[in-house]
Amino acid sequence: MATEDGASADVVSAVVEAPRDEKVKQTLPRVNSIPVVTRADGAEYLEIKDLRGILQPQDSPFVDTNNAGAGFVGDKDLVRISIMNYESDQSSGSHRDFGPQQAAALYDPAKNQTIELPDFALRSGPRRTIYHNPKDVCAAIVTCGGLCPGLNDVVQNIVFSLDDYGVPEDQIFGIRYGLRGFLDRHAKPVQLSRSKVDGIQLKGGTVLGTSRGNAKMPAIVERLRLWGINQLYVIGGNGGNAAAHAIAKECAAQGVVCNVVGVPKSIDNDIQLIDRCFGFDTAVEEAQRSLISARVEARSSGGISVVKLMGRQSGFIAMNASMASGVVDACLIPEIRLNLDKLCDFVKAIMERKDYCVVCVAEGAGQDIMDTNGPKGTDASGNPILQDIGVFLRDVFRKRFPGVDVKYIDPSYMIRSIPTITTDRIYCKVLGQGAVHGAFAGYTDFTVGLVNTHYVFLPTTTIIQFARVVDERGRQWNRLKTAINQPDLA
Repeated sequence: MATEDGASADVVSAVVEAPRDEKVKQTLPRVNSIPVVTRADGAEYLEIKDLRGILQPQDSPFVDTNNAGAGFVGDKDLVRISIMNYESDQSSGSHRDFGPQQAAALYDPAKNQTIELPDFALRSGPRRTIYHNPKDVCAAIVTCGGLCPGLNDVVQNIVFSLDDYGVPEDQIFGIRYGLRGFLDRHAKPVQLSRSKVDGIQLKGGTVLGTSRGNAKMPAIVERLRLWGINQLYVIGGNGGNAAAHAIAKECAAQGVVCNVVGVPKSIDNDIQLIDRCFGFDTAVEEAQRSLISARVEARSSGGISVVKLMGRQSGFIAMNASMASGVVDACLIPEIRLNLDKLCDFVKAIMERKDYCVVCVAEGAGQDIMDTNGPKGTDASGNPILQDIGVFLRDVFRKRFPGVDVKYIDPSYMIRSIPTITTDRIYCKVLGQGAVHGAFAGYTDFTVGLVNTHYVFLPTTTIIQFARVVDERGRQWNRLKTAINQPDLA
């Protein structure tokens, strides 16, 4: 069996090869209508929609070389979504599942409930049979939402992969400034080619530009029809992938034949199911620099440094940067309610012990303790506009600890506007390649990501149900609290 990147390898426990005599697929009812397919051997996996019934199957252009000698991914190779097998419902993490033996589930933090998933997902990678003649492909790439390290890397590798398949370079386009670029007369699509995207991975941001906010899906699909686009790649977060799903549905409604592929990105690392979002490692690496600088400031003056990091609903950046830096005394995240008196008592104890203190806080933490009037409206993406917890804590500490030097550091957008580090750069390459492999395999309304250390195709609906959050009973949060001796601050 070929590995995800095409290399030959023995079958590993997380990957299952499908028999060729698969039953006719049947969809099983699940919570929130998550589609599931049952294989001939009884294995259940997440169903990916496809356009194979109206596309023409043909051999991959890589067949002659057997994919450079590496072989192909089987059309029903499966990846196990979770390999956890809990001893009991008291084991860390098991409270989010249906029992000690069931670990494949989505957790809804708003309702404090889980949504059952099948055991497997389709494996990503190149197929022997493709469903587009490369010469007839007209592809468009769009980046949506906030910036994230790696956007240019993904764009570049989608273009490279399309070129590898043989798509003519004058049939690959970049949509300017997000989804509004489909309708804005002043933001015409740009032609992309291997030479034009050469080196863009060395830059932060996105060369295509981006924007937030909803767009008119019927009008966007009409543009796809007029421009002859039959492969659309949407690089975005929960909102961007929700838009991709809406576009795929509208394409079906209008009879427009277009494979719609999502590549999930989130600086907050809050996308469901996937191991991590691209750009997250880079953001954490940059964020910890601010924490280390904050320690220098606090220690030099015998004061308190407050560092606010990104994390609207999920505290993954704050948690990971705090753990990585090793200099944080208190970490505050949106998932854990905050008692101001307990926090101040803890900071006081730290100051008495070592004369300085570093507090790391995610931007979404403590919103309920600042103002009883609730959120201050929403932004263009529908996210609640947050109050500044960093400034609030700075002022509280200055009042509670008179004479103590309190500094506030907000690296804010600096951590998301930089080029990727090595791990993210490699990750983006495989994601871009996987997106193109999936489109040529005829799949639509899906996204590609790393699940249980293997690359998979996921139905877009599974990752847009709700944001992933830090598990307050999970091992990762517990490791940090233990490392810094942080008590319960709720």
